[in-house]
Amino acid sequence: MDDTKVTVERLIPASTADIFDVLSNPQRHLELDGSGFIRSDQGAQRIKAVGDVFTMNMEGDHMGGEYQTDNHVTGYAENALLAWQTAPAGTQPPGWEWVWELAAQGPDSTLVRHTYDWSKVTDKDLLAKVKFPLVTEAQLEDTLVKLDEAVSG
Repeated sequence: MDDTKVTVERLIPASTADIFDVLSNPQRHLELDGSGFIRSDQGAQRIKAVGDVFTMNMEGDHMGGEYQTDNHVTGYAENALLAWQTAPAGTQPPGWEWVWELAAQGPDSTLVRHTYDWSKVTDKDLLAKVKFPLVTEAQLEDTLVKLDEAVSG
């Protein structure tokens, strides 16, 4: 961990295709959420390309209760990479990004690396208001445990 990102990784006994299938479906993100902020997807379609946007229903004290996010896909490589920047619904992303990297370790084993990166946040008012990281390393590790359960179950 450095002062602008948190990265966790886990070896999951599943193929990159099976893991990517879960990650690229925002309707499954609630079951993966180790932070407890996600409530549901808002009619989200499967992620298919950079530039896609999916909306999630969220809840957290840091936003005063219920809110929505628009997630702008910034990285996409089938069975290898998914990344998106999150913003309050209807606004442009202020710079934090979620990155998923998948590396096959055999036909049924994948090293999953999950990064929460806020290094591109430059708004000084936002940096003063929001205490980064909003999601802890332990919560990210819990997300990987939940992903493991989702693809194994």
